Amino acid sequence: MRLKLLLRPGWLLSALVVVCFAMACFTLLAPWQFQRHADRKATNAAVEASFTAPPAPYGSVTGEWRRVTLTGTYLPEAEALARLRTVQGVAAFEVLTPFRLTDGSVVLVDRGFIRPVEGVRVPPFAAAPTGQVDLTARLRAGETQAGDRSILQDDGHRQVYAIDPAVVGAAANLDIRPGYLQLEAGSPGVLGALPLPQLEAGPFLSYALQWIAFGVMTLLGLLYFTWREIQPGGVLDAPDKPRRRSVAEILAEDEARERAAT
Repeated sequence: MRLKLLLRPGWLLSALVVVCFAMACFTLLAPWQFQRHADRKATNAAVEASFTAPPAPYGSVTGEWRRVTLTGTYLPEAEALARLRTVQGVAAFEVLTPFRLTDGSVVLVDRGFIRPVEGVRVPPFAAAPTGQVDLTARLRAGETQAGDRSILQDDGHRQVYAIDPAVVGAAANLDIRPGYLQLEAGSPGVLGALPLPQLEAGPFLSYALQWIAFGVMTLLGLLYFTWREIQPGGVLDAPDKPRRRSVAEILAEDEARERAAT
């Protein structure tokens, strides 16, 4: 049968690569983009809902981006800076100051951003106000610090790589509640108020569909070339190419011809 021609090692390897790529498109790459699209939709919905929902007392509502009010005092001695951040496409630090509520528990407040000076140095910035204050902020899920990056002490400030309440709390010997609060403009202690995410779907859905299309086209291409090669006169019918001669063999043949001529 002509199908036996497809059992050549080179053809089998090529087919395996094509199938593996197509499976990656269907099971990894496209689902990844679909998930990013779903996450963006959820974020947009939460931000949109927060525009009309009045602020609620902290602890009475849940859900990221919900606006809440809280009362307590800042703990500036436990402050840390989140490094290697970007705000509106420009490098920034975010100032993280623990905040003790009137019930005694401690939360982490992101007071906003400051721009580095001289490339990477921390600029002077306003200290958190003293005494009891009332804040309005948005609920945010805490980040997870990847790897075993340690806390830095640089420019006289404690610096972290992620807004992780557990990491900030461990460095300051505080038990900080999960999540953090992003301070709104006008609240006591706010610096550069962090902007809200843009309410757009992004390109993730189109990327997912593109990966599916790539997988389908790859499989269709494999089927087409398989059909073409099993037809009479296909490449698999061509005789084996002559073995390429080495340089030593060519020189030996030239020398033999020269001897024969003399």
